[in-house]
Amino acid sequence: MMKRVLIKLSGEALGNPQDGGFNLRAIDQICTDIANAHHKQYQIGIVIGAGNVGCRGSVLGAMGIDPVSADYVGMMATVMNGIVLQSKLQSMGIGTKICSSIFINSVSEIYDRYKVIRHMEKGKVVIFTCGTGQPFFTTDTAAVLRAAETACDAVLKGTQVDGVYCSDPKINTGAKRYDSLTYDEAIERELGVVDKTALFLAAKQRMPIVVFNIHIGGNLLDVLENKGKFSIISSKMS
Repeated sequence: MMKRVLIKLSGEALGNPQDGGFNLRAIDQICTDIANAHHKQYQIGIVIGAGNVGCRGSVLGAMGIDPVSADYVGMMATVMNGIVLQSKLQSMGIGTKICSSIFINSVSEIYDRYKVIRHMEKGKVVIFTCGTGQPFFTTDTAAVLRAAETACDAVLKGTQVDGVYCSDPKINTGAKRYDSLTYDEAIERELGVVDKTALFLAAKQRMPIVVFNIHIGGNLLDVLENKGKFSIISSKMS
């Protein structure tokens, strides 16, 4: 049974499909679901990306920006998304803390695993920003790393589809959906839903990764209560 979880949100989950930025309706729905899970006494951490503001390191790198600098720009952009999530959750009466892997004392605490665990135990939603604080690592890897460090029961990766498929179900309507996979299967099949470094780390730490559709209202709580539709990547197939 899950009690403490790490939710991985891409920046795109908060953005408009056409032009990125911020989708206020999506943000309201996601934060409402997080608030409802919080009210059920689940302890929650969130790792947020920055794809909605066009600041992925890979995108900037393709523009000729030095890859290390590009990754740092992407990390800083996650802080903007973290502030948006914090403000919305606090407007719903949910206590939050932003913890950054890079020192930005005016809007966040520097990441400290012991402080984070205490925040969660006291009922605060913790929003992790700036990834791992190091270039060349994705926010998928940051999510697994922070989940392992703070003794979470699972990483819940919120996506635009209801699980892991053999290919993109938006392109291939006949794509096979997996209810469960082992870490080795997810790595070998190169399904792309979670990056390989994150999968290797999850396998080493035996950290389950649950993939679900974050855009369906109420889905988060269903997943936490082992209902609804999702895929799980773990050491054993269920």
